[in-house]
Amino acid sequence: MLGGAAVTALGTLRGLPLRRALGSGVAVAVAAVPEGLPLVATASQLAAARRLSRLGVLVRTTHALEALGRVDTLCFDKTGTLTEGRLRVVRTAGPARTLPLTGAAEQRVLRVAARACPADGRQLAHATDRAVLDRVAALPPDTRWSLDEELPFETTRGFSASLGHDGGQAVIAVKGAPEVLLARCARVRTHRQPTGRGELLTAERRRAATATFRRLAGEGLRVLAIAERAVPDDGAVHDRIADQVEDLTLLGYICIADTPRPTAEDAVRRLGDAGVRTTMITGDHPATAAAVAAELGIPGADRVVTGAELDALPAADRVRAVRDAAVFARVSPAQKVRIVKDLRRAGRVVAMTGDGANDAAAIRRADVGIAIAGRGSDAARSAADLVLTAPDTALILDALREGRALWRSVRDATAILVGGNAGEVSFTVLGTALGGEAPLSTRQLLVVNMLTDMLPALAVAITPAGPGSDEFGADMRRVLAVRGTATAAAALVSWQTGRLTGLIPGGGRRASTMGLAALVGAQLGQTLIARWHSPLVLATCGVSAAALFTVVETPGLSQFFGCVPLGPGAWTVVTVSAAGATLGAALAPRLLPPPATR
Repeated sequence: MLGGAAVTALGTLRGLPLRRALGSGVAVAVAAVPEGLPLVATASQLAAARRLSRLGVLVRTTHALEALGRVDTLCFDKTGTLTEGRLRVVRTAGPARTLPLTGAAEQRVLRVAARACPADGRQLAHATDRAVLDRVAALPPDTRWSLDEELPFETTRGFSASLGHDGGQAVIAVKGAPEVLLARCARVRTHRQPTGRGELLTAERRRAATATFRRLAGEGLRVLAIAERAVPDDGAVHDRIADQVEDLTLLGYICIADTPRPTAEDAVRRLGDAGVRTTMITGDHPATAAAVAAELGIPGADRVVTGAELDALPAADRVRAVRDAAVFARVSPAQKVRIVKDLRRAGRVVAMTGDGANDAAAIRRADVGIAIAGRGSDAARSAADLVLTAPDTALILDALREGRALWRSVRDATAILVGGNAGEVSFTVLGTALGGEAPLSTRQLLVVNMLTDMLPALAVAITPAGPGSDEFGADMRRVLAVRGTATAAAALVSWQTGRLTGLIPGGGRRASTMGLAALVGAQLGQTLIARWHSPLVLATCGVSAAALFTVVETPGLSQFFGCVPLGPGAWTVVTVSAAGATLGAALAPRLLPPPATR
């Protein structure tokens, strides 16, 4: 609008009739609109989605690819994402020492752990329960146990429990987080009293039990405490199991291991090299989470924050804690969502990766949600923007690389559209100031947009970009300024040369034709130096150049667009002007000071 208004005002001041001055201004304003931009952005996203599908990444929402190119924080759910998700019981330990239990003591802990797994004929929801029952399957059948009622695991509660009969005695069997169950235990089973209610859990024994599970967790093991309680009146417990999980006898611990994926450590390292911060979110004990994070090479693995600690913080302090932490432990699904939201409030562009139903809400709230197929839940895949067809964290790197390549493709295509149009407006305004009327007619401006905006820009948008800057803002402003200046300079030099030297007799139409040809040539030249490696870009630029030559040199067609055929001298001026502008645009990034970074 400013360019059109300037052309109209300048034409009027130079004595041009109002009708012609207004027509030239409207033509410039219309020509300045980058009408190909929506098509370019959509085509670029679809092309990137197609390339990702070949790599094994399915794109459910193409608009997320734009955000993927700006991701600076990647949140991993641990189990099934960074690890293989195949949990195994690798050890049982007594309350006061980390040495593995054997014989009858081990069987007792495993059987009570299995009794506390909610089954009741349904498919087990938690991988820990499956791991326990897989381990117990190798033992003789537990014929003494009969289940009456069960209490499934909930993150906010921290344990699962079952009410049943062990022979003729009603018993509550409990399995859960050690820090939760230790607070509910009053007795402990020791080697001196392997049966009965056990001995009192004194302060010294409680400290020893706490130190045991912390040492086990520090080895990267997921530790669950196993306890039980004899119930005198099972009728009083029905439908009230959660309230009766107290005065327990601690039997020991089971230790579960989950092997990290072979590609996880390398993926974390390469993400760091790419400038992406990696965080891990898990329901494990803080010591376990820190040990696994250190094994995977997550930077700042010792910066651990628990869900309970985040709940206790005011909103502003919580955002700062989330921004600085690298590992989040003992986290519930609701807390995962809040972590993602707080990271976004801290100015991060967040991708969330997971495979379970408890990850789905966080995946949906992230800037980019990534689900892993295979054993993952339908809820996670439905909430995700991207779905990895194989449980390979290296695919995330491919997706990130493609997102950044799309960012550069859109940047370069936008530079062709907006930067070229800025050059057209600048040339028209300057030409009007010098000559009294717009140097290009409405039809000639249409030729410029047809030959430079559509095919070359579309080719740039759908071809993979080479390595380059990933910053859009400051870098994009420089690209537009350089391209607009070079385009306007080439057209202005060629047009002014035709006017002043009389190189080709015939008046303003020949000078206008020279300006038109130089304008198109400079834009095509800059497109070529940006993507010379792309056969498609080379082909579209060649087609546009041939179309320009045809429009100018074909008598009837040339007259329709307000042009005249040019001779060798005029084409030489056009070629030198366009080549000089292209060379200047190529050298400008090296001569100008570097842009400020975020």
